[in-house]
Amino acid sequence: MQERVQKFLSHSGVASRRQAEQMMLDGRVTVNGTVVRELGAKVDPAVDSVKVDGKRVHGETPAYVLLYKPKGTICTLDDPQGRPKVTDLVKGVRARLFPVGRLDFDTSGALLLTNDGELANLLAHPRHHVARTYVAKVKGVPSPDKLEKLRKGVYIEGGRTRPARARVLSVKEKNSLLLLELREGRNRQVKHMCQAIGHACLRLERVAFGFLDITEMKPGEWRHLLPREVEGLRDLALKSEPGDEAGRGPRRAKKRRGDEAAGAGAKADRRD
Repeated sequence: MQERVQKFLSHSGVASRRQAEQMMLDGRVTVNGTVVRELGAKVDPAVDSVKVDGKRVHGETPAYVLLYKPKGTICTLDDPQGRPKVTDLVKGVRARLFPVGRLDFDTSGALLLTNDGELANLLAHPRHHVARTYVAKVKGVPSPDKLEKLRKGVYIEGGRTRPARARVLSVKEKNSLLLLELREGRNRQVKHMCQAIGHACLRLERVAFGFLDITEMKPGEWRHLLPREVEGLRDLALKSEPGDEAGRGPRRAKKRRGDEAAGAGAKADRRD
């Protein structure tokens, strides 16, 4: 079955469709030995030989995985220090998976992995504002005024943050758990936001990615997404706009953390 070259490259995990188009325009893509720059060109993966920079690209079945990332793992595909990688946890999937965004080494929680470059690009693009929901253990108990600052936006490196959802879930001794929903993703944004209001982040977990949550999972566990979930993510990325409700997190994430009020659930971040 024929398909456009850039779509084939995207589904093979080489790059997003837009990036694949640029590769073609740059003359880096060949089909059966001929450089292909025409963006309307098509290939039959079962018959044609497609190469990028001289290396054969073998078509892969699109794969979509939700992982409960444990602390002490990294999201990069290669690490000179030899630390455990999130891709090491997903056994039995032959596709070359890569994470959609990143979570810090010491941050746990919901992480999507796929070889679908087009969908990954949609979810990671700042303009789509897909919600990510976090539970942060912070030092002290933020006052209502400080929570309001988080909701309206605080100034951190890179400028003021977008409006967010924020509430205290529980208080234990001198620390508290905060539920935060963000629709953007700067480097270590959650930690910087907590620091900006004077409450250092002691522990961080992403409990939901859009409408997907890790309620029924344990650290290190993963599962394939259902076809309807994949399409739901695609629709979510295309429909979400700043301030809308399309990316609100699931009620189960609230229940798990003891949130008694309605409205839980938060570019995809590059790293939190």
